Formats: sequence, C-alpha cells, structure tokens
Amino acid sequence: MMTLFFSPGACSLASHIGLEETGAPYELAPVLLAKKQQRTESYLKINPRGKVPALSVDGKVLVENTAILTYLSRRFPEKKLLPADPAEESRCIATMCWFSGVVHPSYQRSLHPERFTEDEAAQAGIKENGQKQFWANLQEIDGMIQANGWVMGKEFTVVDGYALVFYGWAARSGMPVTELKAYTAWRERMLQRPTVKKSVDSEASVAV
Repeated sequence: MMTLFFSPGACSLASHIGLEETGAPYELAPVLLAKKQQRTESYLKINPRGKVPALSVDGKVLVENTAILTYLSRRFPEKKLLPADPAEESRCIATMCWFSGVVHPSYQRSLHPERFTEDEAAQAGIKENGQKQFWANLQEIDGMIQANGWVMGKEFTVVDGYALVFYGWAARSGMPVTELKAYTAWRERMLQRPTVKKSVDSEASVAV
C-alpha cells in the first residue's frame, strides 16, 4: 500500500494527481502546514526536511514531486504518465526540475520574503522580484500549453498535474491569471479529468 503525506493547497497536489492517475490503491495522510504539523516529531521521522509531499511505499519513503512522479510513471508504465521515449521522458523530468527549482521558489519569494532575508528593508524588494519572476514563469507555461495543447506535448503527462499547482497559487494570490488564455482553458480541461477532479475535491474537503 502507498501512503501520500500531503497538505491541501500545497505543491503535494501534483503527487496526489499522479497517484490517482495510476489507478492503484493508496491512502492519504494530511499534514496541515498551516498548523505546522510538518514540524512535529512524528512527521519529521517520515521526512526530516519537514516538507510535503512524502510517499511511503512498502516501508520506504520518497520525497519531492519530481522523484515521486517519476517513480509512479515508471512503476505503472501502462498508464503512460511519461513518454516512453527516453529523450522525451528526460524533457519532462527537466521541466519538473524547473518547476521545483525555479517556479516554486519564485512564488515563495513573493509570499514569504522573510524566509529569504532577515533584513526587513530588503524584504519588499525580494517580494517584488518574486512576483515578477513568478508571473514570467506562468507566462512561459502558458506559451508551452499554447504550443502543445498540454504542457509537454499532445498528450497528458504528470507534468500537467504539477502545472495545475501554480495556476491555483496565482489565482489565490489575486494575480490576473485568467489573462493567460491557454493556461486558463487548459485548467478547465484538467478539471474535467475525473482523476484531477477527484484529487482536487478530496483536498478541498480536508479541514485546515
């Protein structure tokens, strides 16, 4: 049995969607970031870094969306969650690395500049830079979708579930994300997928 440790509204939604896409049985274990449950002694035994997602698989724990989504895609190749061609698969993994290493941190700078400096005078500049960079990253994702239909090509991949995270963050932050026409139309198509809708709805039902 696989168990996903997640928090509603966090980037762990990407792994949640990936799990649902496999069709395999799994359990959900909420870790509420707003209540700092990621810093509890019990959770730090699961992921000492105090972050979500974490996926427990037969006693082993996997962390980071890119690793979890790659694992699920390779464990369930019949679901075609990543391309079979090694070069195309690598392109998808590279994009997920960009998501985790560039796009996600730009949003964090816009939301929590205090995490990047203790100098209060510098925090306003960090926040502004984060907002600009996050918006530029969203525009790049919009361009990818406009060119491909899906983020990486003509077919759905686990990269799409990851990209949905950033649209949600932008909307909740009050950014004019509906101006990104391809991204917005893609989001509507994503929410029509039963696996995506189920994942989103189940997280929305968790009391935070």
